[in-house]
Amino acid sequence: MANRKRIIVIGGSAAGPKAAAKARRIDNDAEVIILQKDADLSMASCGYPYYVGGFFNDRNQLLCTPAGVVRNPMFYLNAKDIEARVNTEVTAIDRKNKIVSCKNLANGETGTLSYDKLIIATGSVPRMPPVPGVDLQGITTLQSMKDADFLRKIRDEGKIKKAVVVGGGLIGIETCEALQLAGIEINVIELLPQLLTFLDWELAKLVENHVKSKGANVITDNGIAAFLGEDGKLTGVKLQNGTELPCELAVVAIGVRPNVKLAKEAGLKIGELGGVDVNEHMQTSDPDIYAVGDCVETTSRITGKKVLAPYGDLANLQGRVAGENAASVNCVTFPGTIQTGICKVFDYAAGSTGLSETAAKRLGMADIVTVINASPDKPGFMEGKLLVTKLIADSKTGRILGAQSIGPGNVSKQIAQWAMAIQGKLTVEDLINADLPYAPPFSLAIDHCIATAHILQNKMKGRMTGISCKDVYDKLNAGEKPFIIDTRGPEEFEEVRLGIGETLIPLGAIRKRLGELPEDKNKEIICYCKISLRGYEAALALEGNGWKNVKVMEGGIMAWPYPREK
Repeated sequence: MANRKRIIVIGGSAAGPKAAAKARRIDNDAEVIILQKDADLSMASCGYPYYVGGFFNDRNQLLCTPAGVVRNPMFYLNAKDIEARVNTEVTAIDRKNKIVSCKNLANGETGTLSYDKLIIATGSVPRMPPVPGVDLQGITTLQSMKDADFLRKIRDEGKIKKAVVVGGGLIGIETCEALQLAGIEINVIELLPQLLTFLDWELAKLVENHVKSKGANVITDNGIAAFLGEDGKLTGVKLQNGTELPCELAVVAIGVRPNVKLAKEAGLKIGELGGVDVNEHMQTSDPDIYAVGDCVETTSRITGKKVLAPYGDLANLQGRVAGENAASVNCVTFPGTIQTGICKVFDYAAGSTGLSETAAKRLGMADIVTVINASPDKPGFMEGKLLVTKLIADSKTGRILGAQSIGPGNVSKQIAQWAMAIQGKLTVEDLINADLPYAPPFSLAIDHCIATAHILQNKMKGRMTGISCKDVYDKLNAGEKPFIIDTRGPEEFEEVRLGIGETLIPLGAIRKRLGELPEDKNKEIICYCKISLRGYEAALALEGNGWKNVKVMEGGIMAWPYPREK
């Protein structure tokens, strides 16, 4: 067909194929071509750790449609009339003449292709620590199918006994689980003071405790000084504090950076964070070129600032927008991100959406209020499991700014609810009477999400003064001596207790034992129980009897991230 519009997509992982497929659906007559450097197409890269961990064994499942058809060049040609060229590297973009130069990596042949519209989906490249020994055999990332194949082979062979995972982020923690399940002794090395920096410290510490309980070791506040080896093979790592750890495998997962080499060499505008600068249409500084996925900067829907958000779901959404705009006119937009994420951590999940308290303060947001709620996701008689959630809101308007949740309960449901609340610019008051689905197999009568909003509402209205476990711990370490009340029953106290100088006064006895409390009605009193529901009731009773400085330790024992007496 003469004068067919040609749309070329550079990159065949997530965003690129989505853009190509959408372009085809919008314009049935266009010539759509995907140029993919790797041998595979449309890889489910977020599934790599689970393939390595043996959650499934068929490699092709990482490449399949929901119907189980492998997305290879023949699939794209037959099902979508899209030409997909694998093992094809784009080496240059000539914007003036609207031509891309490419090289067939299988046979070395080079050539050019003209385009009417171009979509860049070159993804990201893994960061590597600038230390000696980084090129030793046995050091890898988990960024590609090749990496996944390498680690899966290690798992299946069972020869390697010790490994380190460098980096305690999403990929690092998922890789830790995958290798630990294979019987490999794991050390996770994290330069920062905590794992999973999308969480605030209190929740990240609970995750760290859970990882350790599964047999993996976690070392924070320490980085890699050097990789050690003999005869070109990795034998260990040296940490920045001088400690040496023997290992035969190191998986580096310290983050990624946008792959903008092609875009930069073509003269496209690169943002301050290092990603391709795009507008809401996913259009670059060249009106005929779009860019999507990990290689771009996007906008925070909360702050309006540019952020890097290398998430697979966003890559697909951006690809859909770029594909439609490239095939027609700029008729759809991508509004930005609130940076919602979740990961599996052995029997726990850890998720967040919006801003953490740490991020909000880093951005200069002084008017924020937070609360921590620990409670089950459904009734005990339906085998409810624990959730520990932290909610962040604007203290003046009540607008929800962020939420994070961890635990063995249904974290995904909670984070999804909070994500929609943030995108809808809802306030705490909007959530206290939210009409959510309820039945015992699925939730409590007052869902954990709504209960968290209730607690924060009480706090904002001055009906409860909360204090975090961290602040309690810091007070004790500073030599302060608040009067601390554990409001659980004696049997619970004997089974588990903190051992921080607390006095056991069960909630049912609190009004009968007021004489045991400090005579000074201004003395600081801190109440708690397993999840601090009884602690809250006790605090109200004490306030009703004249004590003026009563606090509730938020989340109770279940949110306590420090060692316990028993």
